[in-house]
Amino acid sequence: MRIAVLALQGAFEEHRALLKKCNADSFEIRNLEDWNQPKDGLIIPGGESTTMSKLLHELGLLEPVQDAIRNGLPVFGTCAGLIMLAETIEGKPEKRFSTMNIVARRNAYGRQLGSFFTIGKMKGIEKEIPMTFIRAPYIESVKDGVEILAEVDGKIVAARQGNQLATAFHPELNEDVSVHSYFLKMIRDSKK
Repeated sequence: MRIAVLALQGAFEEHRALLKKCNADSFEIRNLEDWNQPKDGLIIPGGESTTMSKLLHELGLLEPVQDAIRNGLPVFGTCAGLIMLAETIEGKPEKRFSTMNIVARRNAYGRQLGSFFTIGKMKGIEKEIPMTFIRAPYIESVKDGVEILAEVDGKIVAARQGNQLATAFHPELNEDVSVHSYFLKMIRDSKK
């Protein structure tokens, strides 16, 4: 299995390290030439969603990536990646990938000082998992076709819609491979 990891900013190296622990190959996407390589799935890491969106526009990557997701490419977005996938941000449409039927709230837990760590349950994973939140968003609401996978303090922090997975937390910042394994299983199941 070969996973593309958007490498414009954020913890892309950490995602690649966990994929390697799961015995999955990965490569970085920095330009259109990188994007045009064969891939089984895509990870959109955290970072700053406005900057990420601007770079995707400038590099000519926004539409090709958006089209691939809409055509079924499995995708996993963490933190800013969740914002990039959200159909609306705080009730307003945004020019991002906007492929997932969710409403997201940016920096919902506040600035850097609002960052925190907890252990919680995620549907589809047998054990409790570490959840690291850094200036994290959360999902305010979901629409048709979206399954809520995890909540923390009554806030939706993980969801899935078909081949799209989004988490408000950063599973790549811990050693636990459970969420990445879940994503790889999603990819395998999509090929059946």
